[in-house]
Formats: sequence, C-alpha cells, structure tokens
Amino acid sequence: MSTVFIGTSDFAAAVLERLARSEANRPALVLTRPDRPAGRGRRLRSPPVAERATALGIRLEQPASVNAPEARALIAQAGGAAAGDAGAAEAQGARQTVIVCSFGALIKEPLLSEHEILNVHPSLLPRWRGAAPVERALMAGDTQTGVSIMRLTAGLDSGPVCLAGSEPIRPDDTYGSLAQRLQQLGGELIVRALDERPPFAEQPQDGVTYAEKIAPEERVLDPARPAIELERIVRALDPHIGARVALRDGTLLGVHRAALLDADSQGESVAVAAEPGVSVREGRLLLDCTPGVLELLVVQPPGGRAMDAGPYLRGHAAPGRR
Repeated sequence: MSTVFIGTSDFAAAVLERLARSEANRPALVLTRPDRPAGRGRRLRSPPVAERATALGIRLEQPASVNAPEARALIAQAGGAAAGDAGAAEAQGARQTVIVCSFGALIKEPLLSEHEILNVHPSLLPRWRGAAPVERALMAGDTQTGVSIMRLTAGLDSGPVCLAGSEPIRPDDTYGSLAQRLQQLGGELIVRALDERPPFAEQPQDGVTYAEKIAPEERVLDPARPAIELERIVRALDPHIGARVALRDGTLLGVHRAALLDADSQGESVAVAAEPGVSVREGRLLLDCTPGVLELLVVQPPGGRAMDAGPYLRGHAAPGRR
C-alpha cells in the first residue's frame, strides 16, 4: 500500500514535509490544485504544496479535479500498479492510503470509497468542522484548539477520529503563529496515525460547531461591535487574509495589528470617544467601538504596503470618522 498526499496551502505543505521525512510514509504522489493567477500582475502562481513537492522531489500532479477518472487513476497507480483506469486498478488491489490536508475542494464518491482517506483537520472535532477552523477558534476567543486525524466521509468533517492533540491559544496568537504550531502538531499526529494505526471512534453528537469560510464582509471591522471582538478578528486574519476598516471617504484601510486600550492605558483625552469610528487623538490611530477602543498599530493603505500607524499618519491626511 502506498501513500498519496492531497493538499494546497502552506499548512498542508508543512504537513507534507513532515511526511516526506518519514521513510515508511513518504508519499509516492502529491496532488494539488492547478496554478492560478495571483497578485497585481495576475501571474500564474503555484500552490504552496506544489512548490514543496517539487523541492522534495516527489511526483506532482495538478488535475482540474481529483474526482475525475484520470486523477483517480493516478492515485490508484501511485504504488506502481499498471492499470488503465481507477476501477481496474482497484480490482487489482491498488488501494492506497490517501492523506488530505487543507485541500480546499470536496472529495466525492467514488474516490471516497476507493481508498483509505485520512484527513488532517486543525481543530478538536467536533468543534469547528469546516473551512476555517483556525480563524473561527481565534475569533470566538477559544482558549485551546488542536488537530484531529479523522477518516474522510461524505459528511462535513464528521468522520470518525483516531488521534487528536490539543494546543493552547495564547492571548497574542495570530493565525500565523497558531497555524505554525498546529501544522507541526498535525505532521506528528499523521505520522503516528500511519505508524501505530490506532482505532477510530465516532465523533460525539454534542459540541458540534461549524467554521464557515471567511466572507468578505467579515473582514471589515464594524465599530458597532465591541473592541474585544474586533481585536480577535484582526489576529484571526493576520497575515493571510487581513482585516480592514472603513474610513470616512469610503476607502478601506487594511489592519494587520491592533491592541485593546483599557482605561488605565489611555490618556484622558484619548479615552474620550464621541461616536464609533476611526479617529486620531494624541497622535494615535484609534477605532472607537461599542464599547471599547482599539488602537490600530500596523495598517496598509489601499495599493500600498503595511506600515506602522505613525508613518501612516505622517504621510496621509487625518482619516477622521466614518
């Protein structure tokens, strides 16, 4: 039985690298999504998993769909079976162990049933099933999360779990810092799962929550919400998506880092807020919320680069209120 890896993101690339260091579990084949236009120049860019597989010297394929017959045949033949299609390969016993991590597309029947498919999911299931578990854990103010190794089924991250490990969420964690620890944990857990083959257990029915994909409107910091919630959003979306705040002229200012201001840390005039929105007081860029105040520390003007709030204020007109 051979190992096939399916993934896309930086998170998945780190897990792939850990698998590649495991002699017994080094993937024979990596599948990822096709190159896509990205950036201002809209140049084709390879997914992080494609770049990592190439660097590791592992065979790479980028089919339009992993569910297509051609892709299924590639998976079935990964261990060296010479078959013309996935069905024939399966009849010859070419059943693989397929590892899925942060792929970003659904895996459907008959592929689901043709192989043993294990998923590296960055949450403590059944909490935060779905597309954005790391972001949702941070946004919710969870104090811990983790990684679960589950068998992929037709349900949304509802398959049985064989291994799980927890990771505390620190008060200053961003997506970037937390994901780095979780991908390391995920790599170790999937290697253990392959080596030790622990039994699977069905997920409990209680405690199920869903981590929906981050919608564009969720990136915009709404001052009608409490500052403590907005500070968590900033951390949850940094550095890969990014939060934004609307200025008075309608432009959206990117926000990469922000800090809650408590009453003791605010000067007397800084503490005064007439209404929710962005303002400048005592040389500080502030977002007055309902309730609380968020100091915007690192921002990114439209079309520009991220910078500290001080240089931003010196180079731009005072943003005023929304």
